[in-house]
Amino acid sequence: MKKLITLIVLMLSFVAVNAQGSKTVEMADVLRSSGKIYVVVATIAIVFVGLAIYLFTIDRRLKKIEKEN
Repeated sequence: MKKLITLIVLMLSFVAVNAQGSKTVEMADVLRSSGKIYVVVATIAIVFVGLAIYLFTIDRRLKKIEKEN
């Protein structure tokens, strides 16, 4: 039963991906032509770097707490 459900979910996800086709993304073209795509990429990079720093500091704190116990 579990294999059947997994198969159905995978088939439905394939249909959804296949239904999108090869249309061009107009928003990306507009952002790229006006140069604003770099602002979007920089913002995403800053968010990911901030999350990475936050996770590393939490990891250090947890290791310190684990060593104390």
